[in-house]
Amino acid sequence: MRGAVSTPFVAVFQTEVLFNLKRVAPYALMIIFSANAIMWWGWGAAVRYGWATNSAFYIVRNFKGFLFITGLPLFIALMMGDPIIRDFRIGVDPLIFSKPVSRAEYLLGKFFGNFFVLVCCQACFALTLLLLQAISIKGMIVLPPRVLPYFQHFFFFVVVSSLAIAAVCFTVGTLTRNVKIVYGLVLSCYFLYIAWQETIKGWPLRWRVVLDPLLFNDDYEAYKHSADWLNNLVVSYDADMIANRVLMLAFSLVCLAILYARFSIAERAKTNAEQDQTSILNLTPRAERLYNDTESFGVAQSVRAVEAVAGTQIKIPQVNIVTQGWRAGFEQFMAALEVEFRLLRAERSLVVVAPLIMFMCGLELAAYKVVPEVSYSATYASRTANALLLFLFGIAVFYAGETMHRDRELRVEPVLWSAPAPDFVLLLSKFSATLLLSISLMLLVALTAIPLQIYKGHAPLELPIYLTTYAVVLVPNVVFMVAASVALNVLLRDKYLTYAVSLAIGSAFYYLTSQGYNHWLYNPVLYQLWTPSDLVNGGSHLTRILVHRFYCFALSALLLALALLYFERKSTKGLKVQGRLNGAGWSLLVVIVSVLVAVVTGLIVSAGM
Repeated sequence: MRGAVSTPFVAVFQTEVLFNLKRVAPYALMIIFSANAIMWWGWGAAVRYGWATNSAFYIVRNFKGFLFITGLPLFIALMMGDPIIRDFRIGVDPLIFSKPVSRAEYLLGKFFGNFFVLVCCQACFALTLLLLQAISIKGMIVLPPRVLPYFQHFFFFVVVSSLAIAAVCFTVGTLTRNVKIVYGLVLSCYFLYIAWQETIKGWPLRWRVVLDPLLFNDDYEAYKHSADWLNNLVVSYDADMIANRVLMLAFSLVCLAILYARFSIAERAKTNAEQDQTSILNLTPRAERLYNDTESFGVAQSVRAVEAVAGTQIKIPQVNIVTQGWRAGFEQFMAALEVEFRLLRAERSLVVVAPLIMFMCGLELAAYKVVPEVSYSATYASRTANALLLFLFGIAVFYAGETMHRDRELRVEPVLWSAPAPDFVLLLSKFSATLLLSISLMLLVALTAIPLQIYKGHAPLELPIYLTTYAVVLVPNVVFMVAASVALNVLLRDKYLTYAVSLAIGSAFYYLTSQGYNHWLYNPVLYQLWTPSDLVNGGSHLTRILVHRFYCFALSALLLALALLYFERKSTKGLKVQGRLNGAGWSLLVVIVSVLVAVVTGLIVSAGM
């Protein structure tokens, strides 16, 4: 029998599931997770070290890697960060709160509805590995088929850890009403988790297991045992591991309890009602009567003089509105850039994200010993540049995505598209605003590292080295990542699908580079391909890096030109207007030139100078 209390919860739960079934993002996550499973099955460490692909040890190892290496926390933030925010953004919150639904039913229905969809997406990873037991390639060891370990370890390691992360994302997103704060927090958790692992490294194994959120600490020590020993290993859960899982469940309940205590429908309704009331400025009302004073001679004379001047003919200057030409386009672009950058600066999330980035980059310098490779300034600059790369990737993906879709979500896109402005004004202004925001964050991190170097007494302070490192390494990387994000948003036309694809590309890139696939041509951000000595000492390697930077700029120009060509607005048709190239014509020309420059610089980089 269905109780009256559970009925609204079930309705909210079903609504969230049905809503997610109509979205593209969950299906994209299923494909991405299945592709990861195939990649880890066929090109993982099992074939290299002689591990059985369906042994209990390797199943657990895959699930642990799935939790961290594939960027799963970011995918969880993608699904769990904005279920409540979405209702307020589309304006259905008054309708929902007018129904007989309590806070607990609404919040729990939203949370578990989206978490159920998330677990279904994650299950594709486990199901793909389960089905791949039927296939074997050369050099692969496969034990007799098994089913229970996949579901058992998936629930114990993946689902419980995901529940805690989902509870944090859901709570922070609901209370702050800003999903970008959630993304920034999850990005920072990578650094915090690594720092936490370094902190508890010397503790007894029991405490390291109990206090490890992802249960990475175990006593298997795979590389100290033979492949046969690992293939026959039976993974069981001891009291410490069970205590860890209970602790994670309790942490999830605490997060949801805090959300329940802070989320109030009645207070919000009262606040909205107060905001909707008409403000009274206490102005004196006009008397409802007609009157006329006696007209004096001086007033009559002044009135006649004004009438005489008004009767004379005055030549009105001609005013033309110019919307064509490069000068008009540049002025429109600067005006649009000012508006976009002002909107980005007004983001509440920057109040949290910017100090968080400064803190995390400064923490890496303060917590770990700085060993100068060439000089202290070069080491400080290179460390902050490497630490910034992940955050700049997040800025490029999430802030550029929100900027690209903001107009549509606020329902002002038709108004903006009706303006007599070329496509590049609307598109490149968003690109440039996100680029300026990223550069501003780079400057803030530099202003954090420089005083820290002075405080530690690591002299001499060499500002040109900071400038060279950031200008040669970080600025081209930011240009490429923001351009790629803009192009993906234009081509895919769905914000959450773009997020999923971007995170999948980033995770695949990190995994492939960690496996040794680190060629210069498909590593446009120079990840693990440069050292401080390359920039300071110069030589042929610096020349190769500089040529690679031109290669990166050419790819960025190619991506932006493709975004302009496939921009949905399409203010002009064809390639020419009155015998001159229009926006599409210039974009096609940039595509051709960018491809030529990328090919030439790519050949030079491949040749190794």
